Amino acid sequence: MGLFDQFRSIFAKASTPATPAPAPEVKVAALEDRRTRSRVNPREGTRILLIDDSPTIVTALKRILRSAGCVTLEALDAESGLELAQNQHPELIFLDIVLPGMNGFAALRALRKDPMTKDIPVIMISGNEQATEQFFGTRIGADDFMKKPFSRFEVFARIERLLDENQIPRRPKTASIPQPSQPAVAMQQA
Repeated sequence: MGLFDQFRSIFAKASTPATPAPAPEVKVAALEDRRTRSRVNPREGTRILLIDDSPTIVTALKRILRSAGCVTLEALDAESGLELAQNQHPELIFLDIVLPGMNGFAALRALRKDPMTKDIPVIMISGNEQATEQFFGTRIGADDFMKKPFSRFEVFARIERLLDENQIPRRPKTASIPQPSQPAVAMQQA
């Protein structure tokens, strides 16, 4: 069989219509659980900072959060968001990764270095697949991640994971930035 015949047989197989894949199973139990279990909202008046360069995303998050009694602060870039975080002391921050000027990763590093903002829980958001991969690779101190587009249910599910017994968002103890152990520091200084 010649090279031409090999290509023809390969393409003939590729052009043959395949049997349709079975429809994916709907996780009925998860849907029923979501509908029957009452949602735990943050306490009334929780201050949440939204940092995203898309006015559409900011408006959507603002409507979702305000419907649950939250107070929102909005910034369209990281620099304004950092200033609001320092001056207004929000209890939770939604931070986009891809921003004009300073990106979300640099903003998160600045938040974690500042004693005034280091303990504020941060949920990073992005629609950029590469940014998602970079987030999981760097692990620089975000408390959760939410991919765009998101649903109302997902917004509240992310917040609910961070609520303490008083319905106040808190950083999980495991989310703190790892510190080097003493022996490693001593060896670096030697």
